Amino acid sequence: MQQLQEFWALVLDVWNQGFLGIEISRLLGALGIFLLFLIFRRLFTKFVLARLKRLAKRTDGQFDDELIAALEQPVRFIPVVMGAFFAAEYLGPEGTFELIVDNILRSLVVLAIFWGFFNAVGPLSFLFSRLERIFTRPMIEWLVKAIKIGIVFIGVATVLEIWGIEVGPIIAGLGLFGVAVALGAQDLFKNLIAGILVLAEKRFHPGDWIRVDGVVEGTVETIGFRSTRVRRFDKAPVFVPNAKLSDNAVTNFSAMTHRRIYWKIGVEYRTTVPQLREIRDGIERYVLDNDDFAPPSEASTFVRIDSFNDSSIDIMLYCFTKTTNWGEWLEIKEKLAYYIMEVVEGAGSGFAFPSQSLYIESLPDDRPETFVPPTESRSGQDPIPDRASD
Repeated sequence: MQQLQEFWALVLDVWNQGFLGIEISRLLGALGIFLLFLIFRRLFTKFVLARLKRLAKRTDGQFDDELIAALEQPVRFIPVVMGAFFAAEYLGPEGTFELIVDNILRSLVVLAIFWGFFNAVGPLSFLFSRLERIFTRPMIEWLVKAIKIGIVFIGVATVLEIWGIEVGPIIAGLGLFGVAVALGAQDLFKNLIAGILVLAEKRFHPGDWIRVDGVVEGTVETIGFRSTRVRRFDKAPVFVPNAKLSDNAVTNFSAMTHRRIYWKIGVEYRTTVPQLREIRDGIERYVLDNDDFAPPSEASTFVRIDSFNDSSIDIMLYCFTKTTNWGEWLEIKEKLAYYIMEVVEGAGSGFAFPSQSLYIESLPDDRPETFVPPTESRSGQDPIPDRASD
């Protein structure tokens, strides 16, 4: 019986001592408070946030929907912070443990606040839409990224200050470290500055078809801080350093006002002058009367007899289409090709192909005789001698 009393006294002592001098009953109570706030978090998400989402869907704009979706996770984190705060108040820690708990709670509050700021930057970026008159859309996206980086930096600095870590000396040390890094990362900063220049000069935008001789040709997808991702026409992505796009000549096909057709049409040399005039006039009439082609006042248009080639008389066709879409341009070229074939055939001429003719005025007198192989009769008799050999 005495041993049971001693054991019970041991249990009570452990129960009262608990963890860091806090009774286990108080620890369980604090845990219960924290769980209650977690339950409240689920109810708050299920009813309040769901109600706000339904109300936002009834409005015409997308701003409120995006803002509520962006702030959902930070708002759901607030009950967790509140639960931790009231649980800590119930525990009533003392000494060093109290200081640690207080710093943790402050850090959680900072996390919730800056988490909300970070997520709200995306929906609020529409405020920069007026700047598109001055800056390009990619530059505004860079500005949004810079704001997010700034929010993260300030949040981290605030947490470090809470824990008694001075940020100023760290920044000063990073300044000296940055000088050393800059010496070994010149290409990185060169590409960064080149990317800013590309955006400032508005050389191209995401979605444009560009070509850089000897580097890449394709569609621009994203313009990053260091490199630009270009999707080639075989669907392979190419990450091009911004310095190459800034230093080299860039052809932006998406910025074309018209699209060119430049052909050399070769007809046969037997084609007469009236036939040539008929072919040339027919092609010119088609180009000038068709709304698919730009008029001469907008773009140069020529249909002329151009040259006498080795095996053809060449007609030059130089014109521009109004559309710059590649698929529509190919369709217009196809219709033009059909019409040119009809015009050439209707004029009684034909298309030339590379050929050579050899003219011999006379053969030399001492030329060798032509060998004629002997033939056998059907009856199996001796072959008939060639008279030329007599």
